[in-house]
This record gives sequence, structure tokens and C-alpha cells, in this order.
Amino acid sequence: MGEFLFLASVFLLAAVIAVPIAARLGLGSVLGYLLAGVAIGPGLGLVADTTDLQHYAEIGVVMMLFLIGLELEPRALWDMRHRLIGLGGLQVGITMLAVMVAAMLMGQTWQISLAIGMIFALSSTAIVLQTLSEKGLMQTSGGRSAFSVLLTQDIAVIPMLIFLPLLAVPIGPTLSDDGSIQRNLADHGEEAHGHAMSLVEGLPGWGVTLVTLSAVALIILGGIYGARPIFRYIHAAHLREMYTALALLIVIGIAFLMTAVGLSPALGTFLAGVVLANSEFRHELESDIEPFKGLLLGLFFITVGAGINFDLLLSEPLEILGLALGVMLLKGVILYILGRAFRLRGRDQWLFTLGLAQAGEFGFVLISFSFQQDILPEFLANRLLLIVALSMLITPLAFILYEVLSKRMTDGGDAPEHDQIDEQGAVIIAGIGRFGQIVNRLVQSVGAKTVVIDNNLQTIQLMRRFGYQGFFGDPLRPDLLHAAGIEKARVLMVALDDPKAAERLVKYARRIRPDIHIVARARDRTHTYRLYQAGADDIVRELFDGSLRAGRYVLENIGLTEFEASEAEKLFYHHDRHTVRELASLWDPNTPSAQNDAYIARAKELEKELEASLLAALESKSDDAA
Repeated sequence: MGEFLFLASVFLLAAVIAVPIAARLGLGSVLGYLLAGVAIGPGLGLVADTTDLQHYAEIGVVMMLFLIGLELEPRALWDMRHRLIGLGGLQVGITMLAVMVAAMLMGQTWQISLAIGMIFALSSTAIVLQTLSEKGLMQTSGGRSAFSVLLTQDIAVIPMLIFLPLLAVPIGPTLSDDGSIQRNLADHGEEAHGHAMSLVEGLPGWGVTLVTLSAVALIILGGIYGARPIFRYIHAAHLREMYTALALLIVIGIAFLMTAVGLSPALGTFLAGVVLANSEFRHELESDIEPFKGLLLGLFFITVGAGINFDLLLSEPLEILGLALGVMLLKGVILYILGRAFRLRGRDQWLFTLGLAQAGEFGFVLISFSFQQDILPEFLANRLLLIVALSMLITPLAFILYEVLSKRMTDGGDAPEHDQIDEQGAVIIAGIGRFGQIVNRLVQSVGAKTVVIDNNLQTIQLMRRFGYQGFFGDPLRPDLLHAAGIEKARVLMVALDDPKAAERLVKYARRIRPDIHIVARARDRTHTYRLYQAGADDIVRELFDGSLRAGRYVLENIGLTEFEASEAEKLFYHHDRHTVRELASLWDPNTPSAQNDAYIARAKELEKELEASLLAALESKSDDAA
């Protein structure tokens, strides 16, 4: 008990120290966790063996795949079939073949080479998705393409694990590089796994495959036909903690079943998540699992860092590091070519290439499984484990490289050609996302001419399919603005998603056309102040009007009449506009609002004025009604 508490304290202390530092330096939480593991493992020697702990930590990966599955309904998977089969399928197939050929050229048998090809065809779902989410890159074209490939890889692990037993060949005692005899996998398996529960132990290859398929079918059928009765039974207890217990039971129970048949527990829970994605209990499961996932996923990254075998690395540093970089380079070349073939350009292509070039956590699973099935000898399995871990350790650095390249590059040569704008109108709309679309439809509905410019080609193409005219191009480019008629336009509507780009566009337009009326979309109040200083005339916070309507509905349902609620809404709206103008003169971009005493004092005064005005208005209406 004492040793467990010591380990738990060491891991949590390392995470609490390293991760905030890494995040503040812009390195991302994943690199922070990995470096924390390196520090307490090979560095300080506080953790000698992470094997047992890693089994618990892998539950974080299992939970992450379960949550991903919950977000993907079978219909959504079908809609993604072209990228899953095309981009993802080609990546897995070509990478597997290329690595296999490289391994055979290095003297390995075709069975071992094929197994190695499967191992390195996979990337790290845990690291890539965590990093994409942290850096806000998930919704970019490169991020969505990376997600599609990762999803294909995760699905591909199932047939890989089913097929691997058919590659098994007897492995006798094998000489390591230093001439010592290594134990083969069978000996290791008896020693390490002899007491583990297994449904496939001793079965021939075809028997393992049959049992594996049966387990997968059981998960799918259980999710379809068994989920609702079980949830109704739990719901009848009216105990909140029972939902959490059931969610954990589903994840851990399926993980145990998959382990018993020699499959990846993460893939089993992913399938279960997809099956349950249409369930009315989906959101309940997500909220119950999410808190456990984050902490255990961080623990998994720490164990990866702590488990790096630096003794082996230092004994053959150039060879092992060269192999790790060689694998990433080979995968990177394949990813780059596929990215171009699927019309990824510029930053998106580099995000796709650098983000997926590593090996992944499922590589550990395939190596261990291949080891148990007498496919890989022990000395080779140890080197492969180290190569996989090193590539994962390098991956956060690859994302930092992407950010450096992204800031320096211009997408001009790689991006699709911008449209030639041959129309002009009284209103120019820069940005045609959800916000800009409503503005465009409203303005056009009264017969006014608009010129829409957006740098998202897919959005422009979608507009055209619905009969709306739009031009693909960067609204910040002066030549496109002039072609759109910025010299004669009456109104410029700035509806860009990027706050900094919106601010730059407002400044430029105000400089070249002091008389043009500029309406700008703001993300929040701070962005409102920046746009106000940049020269915008009317500024609309993207959630403000919707929040006012929601507040009016609340007032109507707590006793106010519709008229009173409407009057309160109008008064609040006009007072808020007055407040923004007042506070804009006190706001300092170089001083945080919480440290600006004059700003805070005036904000408090204005808030009291609002309360007094609302109460006075409501009392006046009540007196008139009486």
C-alpha cells in the first residue's frame, strides 16, 4: 500500500510541475507529461518498472476511444467512407508495404517484416487528438483529414490483430547483438502471462481468429439489443452514482473481454461507443467517463516517458535514433504525397504530414501481441518498443515545427487559385460562416447586391450549390477588396472567424475608406474594444443577441408579462451599448481588465445604473397598468 501511494504521489507531483510549465512555454500538455515521465523514470530513477502501472494508465486510451466512438454514429462513419477508405486506407496500406520492404531489405523474414509494417503503419491517436484539440486545429482541413486517418487506423487494428496469429512461426533461441541468447516469446509468455485469464491460449491460429470475431460480434449485438434494458434498470434506482458505475463497467468489462481474446481493449470500446452513439443515454455516458479519461490519459503519457529504455538507447544511440527518425521520415513522405493527392495544401498539408508521422500506442499493443504469438523475437521487440516510444516523444516537437512553418509560410503556391472577382455591390461581406450567412441572406432578401469573399473553398462551393454567389479568396488581400469595389461600397461586413484577422481588415478598410460604414462581428467584449479602436462603426458580439432573447424567455417564465420582459430586454440592450462605449475609452490593451482600477470602478457604477434603470422602468409600467 505504501509503495502504491508513493508512486501515485510521484506521478501526480511530476504532472503538476511539468505540465503547466510545458503549457506556458507553448509546448503542449502531451510533451509535458512525456518529459515528466522521463524525469521520474530514467532521469531520477524514482520509478524502476512502469509495466504494471501502464496497464492501468492504458485505460485512459481505452476511455478516449470509447468517447470518440460515442461521437460517431454509424451514419457519420458512412458519410466519411471516402476519406476513411481512400485517404486512411491508402495511408495504412502504402505505409505497411513500404515499411515491410524496408525491413526485408534489412534482413528480416517476410512474416516479421509484415508485422513490423503493421506496427509502424499506425499513428498515435492519443497524442494527435489531444494536441489538435489543445491547439484548436481539429476543425481545420488538415485536422479533419488527420482524424479520418486515425479513425481508419484504429479500425484497421482489428483485422491486424485477427491476421497476426496466422503469421506465427516457431522462434527458437535467438542471438542478440552482443552474442547472448535471448528467451523466445513462448518462455516469456508462460512466465509473464501464465496466470492471466485467456480465451485463446493454446488455440490454433484459425481458432484464435474465430474467437476474436465472436467477441467483436458480442459487443455489437450487446450494444444494439442490451443497452436500453440495462439503462432502464439502472434508471429505476434513481441513484446518480449508478450511472457512473455502469459507464465504468461497460468500458472496463469490454476491455477485459478484449484482453481475454488477445485484442486491443481500446478497439473494443471504440466499437461499443459507435454502437451506442444512437442511444438516448449517449450524453450521460460522455459526462460520466470524461473526468476519468483526462487524468488516466495523462498518466499513460507519463508511463510512456518513464518506460523509455535509455540503457538500450545509449548502447546503440545512432542506430535506434536513426531508425526512429527513418520511420518518421518514411511515413512523412507517404503522408505528404497522399495529402497532395487529396488536395491538402499549405498549412493543412504540413499539419497532416507532421502530425501523423509517428508510431502510436497501438504499436505497443501489436508488438506485445506479436511477441506472444511467436512472431517477433524478444531482442527485436525491445528495439521496436523503444523506436515507437521515441517517435511519440518527438511528436510534440513536430507540432512545434509545424507552428514555426505555419507562421513563416504563405499558402500562395500550394493553395487553390483565388477567384477573379468580377462583380461589385453596395455591401461587401468578408467571411461567410454561420454568422455571415444569415447577414447575407437577410440583405439579399430585400434586393440589395452583396459581394461575398471567404478563404474557405468548401464553404464557397457549398454556397454555390444552394444558389448563392460567393468568391474564394483571402478578404485581407487588398487586390481582392479593390476588385470587389471597396472604393464604392457603402457597407463592409466583417464576419471573419479569426479575431486578429478581423481587426486587421477593419484597420485597413478604415484607412483607405474613412467614409465607409463598417459592421464587425466580435467574439467577446475585449474583441469589441479592439474593433472599436480599429475603426468599426457597429460591432455585434456573436452571442449577445441570442443571449438577450434567452434572457427575455426566462423573464417571461418567472412572472413578468411579455411586454415587461420585452421592455427589460430593450433597456438592457441600449444600456449595454452605452456601457461598451464608456468602457472602451478606459480599456487599455496592455493592461489586463482585472488590473485596470479605473475600468473596474466605472464598470461597477454602470452596473448599478442598469439595476436602478430596470427597477424604475418596471415600477413605472406597473403604475401605468394600475
